[in-house]
Amino acid sequence: MRLGALLVPGDGSEASVIADQAKNLEAAGYDSIWSAQAMGRGFMMHDPFICLAVAAAVTGKAELGMAILQLPLYNATDVAMKAFSLAQVSGNRLLLGVGAGSTEADYQIHGEDFQNRFRTFNERLSQLREAFAEGTAKGGDLNPWPGVAAGPPLLFGTWGGNVATAATEFDGWIASGMHRSPDECAAALEVYRNSGGGRAVVSTIRIFAETDLGEMKDILLGYADAGFDDAVVMCQPGVSIDDVRALIS
Repeated sequence: MRLGALLVPGDGSEASVIADQAKNLEAAGYDSIWSAQAMGRGFMMHDPFICLAVAAAVTGKAELGMAILQLPLYNATDVAMKAFSLAQVSGNRLLLGVGAGSTEADYQIHGEDFQNRFRTFNERLSQLREAFAEGTAKGGDLNPWPGVAAGPPLLFGTWGGNVATAATEFDGWIASGMHRSPDECAAALEVYRNSGGGRAVVSTIRIFAETDLGEMKDILLGYADAGFDDAVVMCQPGVSIDDVRALIS
């Protein structure tokens, strides 16, 4: 199982916080570096595209993942253009995780309809797929560079009945290790595999300074035994990324 890590925003006092984390994570041997998205919840996080663009500029091997972009909050053509750009500048290392989100506050500050987010998600997803498949948007040619014209792999961050959809209609599935227990994730993974799913990622496994790393190792090995391809940890201040990386060889 590959091990990735989420970038954390810090308190905003250091301009180099994202660049330093990305460099350190790659140097420590993490296979992937991820950005999450949250807004209107009492704290500030970097825009995921900007966050990963910074990471792309200071790394050269680690995959760069988004877990997840709340697609209904964005214009699909704008997402496509940013995804093409980020894929190009990173050397095709981008994994684009998308979903409808589950927090009303994120929608409120955008003035978007939270109750109908799944319908909006499907509309925007269809437009995004057109941009990736055809290089067009509403009849206009986006002219993507040939090396990234197909767009990045699309992973679906979802739960419940949509797990089977992730298996049949996406390049991968992202499960939440923060909102679901390891047993719940393992059970959902079985559904995903039985539906023919490919890459499976469990993300946002939070590790605090007081977390017992022996217990965390058992949790991570449990995800590996269940069949997840990637686990993505979120190391809080005071946690050694080297010690966490050593949990999974």
